[in-house]
Amino acid sequence: MATTKVTSRTGKRRSSAKATGEMDHRIKRVILEMETHLDSELSVDVLAQSVNLSTSRFRHLFKAETGTTPAQHLKSLRMSHAKKLVETTFLNIKQIRSSIGVRDKGHFARDFERSYGLTPTQYRARIRAGRGSN
Repeated sequence: MATTKVTSRTGKRRSSAKATGEMDHRIKRVILEMETHLDSELSVDVLAQSVNLSTSRFRHLFKAETGTTPAQHLKSLRMSHAKKLVETTFLNIKQIRSSIGVRDKGHFARDFERSYGLTPTQYRARIRAGRGSN
């Protein structure tokens, strides 16, 4: 879904996030790489090189195409996948954290809580309690 932003110089509206169909093919390729390798170290430099762009050009193009930075997008993908695993598997939190490429327990719990309002353990407990009441 595209969002609209007013540029300060011209006052004209421009899209800050494009629908996937009209997105630059290099950014699509990087997003697919992110989605398929969530458990890997994915540095912005390596992602930029993978599509033959300088790091600064890549960051600029990624933000223009998606409305977010590459690091923010990757974190969002990781948290979304973690949420799905918390909801649908019996993997422990450490296994989930490892499967999405997050090594630091504190960062994972903090990022998950910022995204969903509860720690992964609290979220799982709430989900399981909700299923038990049906």
